[in-house]
Amino acid sequence: MKKILIFFGVLFHWLWKLLTIGRLLLTNLVFFLLLFLVIAVFVHHPRVTVPDHCALLLEPAGDIVEKRSIINPLAEIIGEETGTPVYEETLLQDILDSISRAADDERISLLVLSPGKLRHAGLDQLLTIGRAIDEFKLTGKPVVAVGDAYSQAQYLLASHADNIFLHPMGLTEVRGFGVFRIYARDLLDKLDVNFHVFRVGAYKSAVEPLVRNSMSPEAREANLHWLRRLWRLYCDDVRQQRRLEEGAIDDLIDNVESRLRAVDGDMARLALDARLVTGLKSRAEMDDFLQGLVGRNGDEKGYNHIHFKDYLTTFTPSYTRGNDSLPQVGIIVAEGDIIHGRGAPGFIGSDSLSRTIRRVRQDKNIKALVLRLNTGGGSAVASEIIRDQLAQTRRSGKPVVVSMGSVAASGGYWIAADADQIWASPATLTGSIGIFGAIPTFEGTLSRLGLHGDGVGTTRLAAGINPGRPLAPEMEKSIQLSVENGYTRFLEVVARGRSMSVEEVRRIAGGRVWDGVSAMDLGLVDRLGSLDEAIRAAAELAGLDEYSPVYVTPALSSTEELLRKFGASVARLPAVVTEIFFRPFFGTGGNLLERMRSSLRLPLLNDPVHLHAHSLLAGELLGL
Repeated sequence: MKKILIFFGVLFHWLWKLLTIGRLLLTNLVFFLLLFLVIAVFVHHPRVTVPDHCALLLEPAGDIVEKRSIINPLAEIIGEETGTPVYEETLLQDILDSISRAADDERISLLVLSPGKLRHAGLDQLLTIGRAIDEFKLTGKPVVAVGDAYSQAQYLLASHADNIFLHPMGLTEVRGFGVFRIYARDLLDKLDVNFHVFRVGAYKSAVEPLVRNSMSPEAREANLHWLRRLWRLYCDDVRQQRRLEEGAIDDLIDNVESRLRAVDGDMARLALDARLVTGLKSRAEMDDFLQGLVGRNGDEKGYNHIHFKDYLTTFTPSYTRGNDSLPQVGIIVAEGDIIHGRGAPGFIGSDSLSRTIRRVRQDKNIKALVLRLNTGGGSAVASEIIRDQLAQTRRSGKPVVVSMGSVAASGGYWIAADADQIWASPATLTGSIGIFGAIPTFEGTLSRLGLHGDGVGTTRLAAGINPGRPLAPEMEKSIQLSVENGYTRFLEVVARGRSMSVEEVRRIAGGRVWDGVSAMDLGLVDRLGSLDEAIRAAAELAGLDEYSPVYVTPALSSTEELLRKFGASVARLPAVVTEIFFRPFFGTGGNLLERMRSSLRLPLLNDPVHLHAHSLLAGELLGL
């Protein structure tokens, strides 16, 4: 018996040793494999080849932006590998570069638009892409749009194609533009939340959801003005591309019930009968049609094409590499809400943007600056800090030109007011010259819970702004006076920058939002045109015949730089793994929560003196 026990003891001892050794070997193997993959990601760049007689697949995903978030590539790859929707971004310049390069590329004979993954884009951005597609078509190469369905924004892009194909069970959603928000006055009353709102300007409606249960008549009037202007731009563009009669889109929308009844409720047939699309095809039929134009892929699966993201790796994008032998025009992209301080991804920080502007001013090879603005505003103090940096740049002898994107309103216009020239597009929303402050206190809410604030101070203002106590009357009056003073400063900044009188500015201010054409008619904008045209204007102001435009990006912290490199590298991981491990044997191998959008939102209110120049409605155009 004793020998049997000893035997099993020795057996289990050696079995345990073998398991331990095996576990260590497996752990080390996994470690070295991961280490190898990390090194491969950083040093290995899969070669992208452009097939002959192929199609360029333009498939923008997520939001079209003009400045990418730092860790966005990492978010994208997580989504792609898990099948979970992510907050994706596609750079506008990447799209424009791909289309422009493909127009002159003999290997590319077709442009395929597949806008199904596009979520949000400004009307200005969509029209800019549309113009690039029109330039592509001048080469004689055809453009085809394919989709299961088209949202309003997606259809505007698709309308520039020679042929638009829709799935037989799909629809084309063209319904008009609108601004609709949730108004919370009754809710705040029920919760006993006391929102102290201070503002100047009858049209400064950013805080209306906090003090009203419906849109004010002034806001309704102002919103309808620019909504109608932008809707007309949309309809005119689609009408010209699809060769429709004047008023055809409005007529379709106004009579949608009867026209849909005539086709037995078939939304796809309705789009076909209205000539919004060329034909109805299933995915297989679409693919067969494209194969008939460019042939099959090398793996005999699908039509012969290259995705525009892969195509981008075959050339140097615009404005990313300056020619040191030529004088340069610096381009700074500022996108997002304006906040005081260093800032964060997706925001315009006064300190970080100021440092970037200062770098341009101190760089002897940069002779002019173009600031590309896409913002609804934010902190008034931050806006003034940035404006002052631009003014210093002008005084140093370097011209400053502002190119407005889809939105450059309120604090965005404060920043732009002193520029040598302001360029916008007809679809730009700008103006909104006004100031507001919003401070909530919860003394009523706390009282319901049995909590009461009390204390003692040496002065009537000693409690300051305490969310657990009501604002002292003196404090309320002081803040309102400060808001009025800020509004006066805003008017003076605009009057000085635009060579107008304060009274002239006051008549078009009051927080009212204007479209680009109206803004130019009112003297708020100098020219209508694109970023490229603004760059040429800056070079002309600097007296440059030959020059090199180049993006000037903010200096990143060590952590941000690591995140950027890590995100960009990990984004290549599937391609690297496929290239190294699978392609030699099997050939070519095979999206974090959806960003929530709420109609009741406020910017990050971090202004040190509680003054905000922000136009929320300018960034809340529904339908695109």
